[in-house]
Amino acid sequence: MIRKSRKVAIGLLVAVGAVTLLTAASCSSDADTASKNLSTAAEQFEIERRITAVNGITDAVMLEIEGRCSVETGDSLLKGSLEITCKIAPNEYAKHFVGLSDNVSFVVQQLGTADVSVYHHRVLIKPENLLPEFDYEAGEQ
Repeated sequence: MIRKSRKVAIGLLVAVGAVTLLTAASCSSDADTASKNLSTAAEQFEIERRITAVNGITDAVMLEIEGRCSVETGDSLLKGSLEITCKIAPNEYAKHFVGLSDNVSFVVQQLGTADVSVYHHRVLIKPENLLPEFDYEAGEQ
């Protein structure tokens, strides 16, 4: 009898946990989905942006970049920096760094609208990233 009630209790806990996870996954608002899809599109260089770094003491604009740019912050290559990668032509990229401090701030603006779905998440699979790179040399030994 005790074993049966223990199995029922465990079964109920598993069911409640599954329902909670499914409910949480489906509670994403349209704004959350659109925001994630806009971020994905921007990181794929599909959206024009303006990045402006400003000196907070002098109010001087230190740097302004416009284009199809990806912006990384936080745990980037240089701690306390802004890492900006811009696509400037097919298969051509430029990388910029902005050092952040207590008196340097930045603004990233989306310059135009983008048509993203609020009904579907974007999943990008790049086959070139799945296969390892290798060099092959053939010749006489």
